[in-house]
Amino acid sequence: MRRTLVLVATRKGAWLYHGDASRDSWRVDGPHFLGHVLNHVVLDPRDRRTLLAAAKTGHLGPTIFRSTDRGANWKEAARPPAFAKAGEGKSGRAVDHTFWLAPGPISEEDVWYAGTSPQGLFRSADGGATWEPFSCINEDAQYRTWMGTSQDGTPDGAKLHSIIVDPRDASHLYFAMSGGGVHESLDGGASFAPLIDGLEVVEGFDRSNVAFHDPHCVRLCPSNPDRLYQQNHCGIYRLDRPSKAWRRIGKTLPKDVGDIGFPMVVHPRNADVAWVLPMDGTTVWPRTSPEGKPAVYRTRNAGESWQRLDAGLPEKQAWWTVKRQAMSADAGDPPALYFGTTSGELWMGRDEGSRWTCIAQHLPEIYAVEAAELE
Repeated sequence: MRRTLVLVATRKGAWLYHGDASRDSWRVDGPHFLGHVLNHVVLDPRDRRTLLAAAKTGHLGPTIFRSTDRGANWKEAARPPAFAKAGEGKSGRAVDHTFWLAPGPISEEDVWYAGTSPQGLFRSADGGATWEPFSCINEDAQYRTWMGTSQDGTPDGAKLHSIIVDPRDASHLYFAMSGGGVHESLDGGASFAPLIDGLEVVEGFDRSNVAFHDPHCVRLCPSNPDRLYQQNHCGIYRLDRPSKAWRRIGKTLPKDVGDIGFPMVVHPRNADVAWVLPMDGTTVWPRTSPEGKPAVYRTRNAGESWQRLDAGLPEKQAWWTVKRQAMSADAGDPPALYFGTTSGELWMGRDEGSRWTCIAQHLPEIYAVEAAELE
């Protein structure tokens, strides 16, 4: 009988929540790396035992830790992601933190990808022990222009995220940059091309300039890899391949809520079903739940309409929000949703988010939540 493991990465460590078969009771394992900033913790779906954790401390800097026994023991990467040294007389870049971890395809059991801040793309071929720059984009002159500087865009630094490998073709890759747009490779990373048609940018900026695009989260549908969803700085979008033009589907959300937020989750078996958690994106961007009344919104028709799901969530004076990696769905039937808040609460939504319960409180600010299956 399969069980659920929820991996929670926070500003001051990581916690693992083991659910029973019915997801009624939870056993907590942690903290791991107490005091470290954990941006992402991921279970390898290929063996369901290996964990990778992207960590950083103020005095030791950024690194990757690996466990082959679900967190009982950890070993630091011998060579974590790092940019190539700059030539003499040239200024280089240093990785501030690894932000995103993505396991490779089933056919490449030891391959992992990582995205960093400032924007960089890295690959490991030995299970996360050593990392190398991947593709040409880290030092490519055009990409460097699109990336801007580490101070551009997001308050805590520009990031490369949403690394996606097409499950049908390991040479077909996507990634996104905040800022710097969405990009696609059809040749295993030898080259990438922007994928920004149809996306809006902040009023007054040129949408043809890739540097002005700020995707927050991009998701590929497991049941239909030709469909992608995106939560963007300027709305919610859907892309159906082979089209290269994104279609904005968030305008059907209530106008007093809007379609601005960070996380997005897609159903494991139904490409028409997706969830978002909007935040207050008006004027000065307070980055809180709209009117202090948080809710998840679900579409069952690929964005033609949305349903508010707030049963069990606070009805007022709840001013937290949810970061781009801090929302996930398990593979149950029906799936449950999980999200972590900036105020340190971990919530579970049964029946596709129809009924919410808080399963953990008083954690540090939550940066990422991943739900995984165990045998």
